[in-house]
Amino acid sequence: MTKTVFTEESPIVGKLTIISMKGCEAFTAKIDEYLKEWRPFEHADTYVTHVHCPRFGTGEGKCVVDNTVRGHDVYIICDVFNYGITYKMYGIENHMSPDDHYQDLKRIIAAMGGKARRVTVVMPMLYEGRQHRRSGRESLDAALMLHELVNMGVANIITFDAHDPRISNAIPLSGFDDVQPTYQMIKAIAHAVPDISLNKFDTIVISPDEGGMSRCMYYSSVLKLDLGMFYKRRDYSRIVNGKNPIVAHEYLGREVKGKDVIIVDDMISSGESIIDVATALKNQGAKRIFVFASFGLFVNGLGVIDEAYEKGIINRIFTTNLVYQQPGLTDREWYYSVDMSKYISLLIDTLNHDDTISELLNPVKKIEALVEKLRGKEA
Repeated sequence: MTKTVFTEESPIVGKLTIISMKGCEAFTAKIDEYLKEWRPFEHADTYVTHVHCPRFGTGEGKCVVDNTVRGHDVYIICDVFNYGITYKMYGIENHMSPDDHYQDLKRIIAAMGGKARRVTVVMPMLYEGRQHRRSGRESLDAALMLHELVNMGVANIITFDAHDPRISNAIPLSGFDDVQPTYQMIKAIAHAVPDISLNKFDTIVISPDEGGMSRCMYYSSVLKLDLGMFYKRRDYSRIVNGKNPIVAHEYLGREVKGKDVIIVDDMISSGESIIDVATALKNQGAKRIFVFASFGLFVNGLGVIDEAYEKGIINRIFTTNLVYQQPGLTDREWYYSVDMSKYISLLIDTLNHDDTISELLNPVKKIEALVEKLRGKEA
C-alpha cells in the first residue's frame, strides 16, 4: 500500500493510543512498530496502552486501564474468536467465547469513562456477523452489538470481509468500514506460487456459493479472469448444528479443465464446504486448487484439510492473521498466512490524521500494477 507521508505539522485528531485486547498482543506489537517507524517526530516509546480484564472466582470480570486516555484517539484491537485465551471459574478452566471477548470489549470502553476524544473498534471478524438477518423468530445479534457500541460512544467500527456488508445499515449515521484484503491475497499467491499465470486462459475465480459472488466479481474484474459459481442445494426439512444441511453443490460457469482455480470465500469454518467444492472442481479436471479466505477458523481441527491436501484436492490455502491461528496451523505445507498488520497500521495512521482512507479501501491501482508486473515476468 502507498504510505501517505505525514509530518510534525500534519493535523491529528488526538494523541494516538492503541489498546490490545487479550490474544491480540503480538499483532498489536507489529502495528506499534510500524507506527513508531512512520512517526519518528513524536519520539514515542510505544503507542500501546495496556489494560487488564481480571476475573473473580465466579467468572465475573472488570477492566482496568493502566494509563489516561483523556483526549486521545483510541483504537481497540479486538479478536472475539480467540478461543486460545482461558480463565478460571469455580476452579474450572474455561476457553473464552466470542461472548466473553465482547463483554470485555464493553468493559474497556466503560473503563475509559467517556474521556477519550474518539474511540475506534478494529474488530476484523465481526461478532455475530453470521446472525445478520432475521428468518422467523430470531435475535438480530450483529445489529444489536453495533447499536450497543455506538451508544457507548464508539465513533468508528472497522471490520474485514463482513459476512453481509449490509449490516452497516443498522448504524447508518455512524462510522462503519468493511475492508477487503484483496491486494494482500493476490500479493501472497504471487509470492507463494511464482508459476501461477493470472490470465483467463490458465486461471479462473470461483465462488463457493451465491452469497460470495460480489466478492469474487471484484477479484475477477481486477484480475480480468473468468468467473464461476457454485450454489448450494439444502434440505430445508431438517436442521443440523443450527442450519439446514447441504445436499449438493451445483456448478455454474465456464469449463475449468486444465486451469488453476482460485476459490474465494470470507471464512473457512469446518472446511467441509470448501473440500466439497474443490472435489467437484477436481472431478471436472481442474489443475490446481487455491483457496482465499479472510478467516481460517477450522472449528473441527486441521485433519480434514490435511487429508484433502494429501489426496491432491487442495494445493494451498491463504488466510489472514486477523484472527487466532490455532497451534500447528502455520506449520502446515498447505497453509500460507497473510500478514495484515501493516495494512491496519496504515488505516490507523491515516485516520488519526483525519485523512481519507478511500485509496486504502479500494487498492485497484496497486492490484493492476502488481498484475502487470507479474505478466511482464511471464512475457
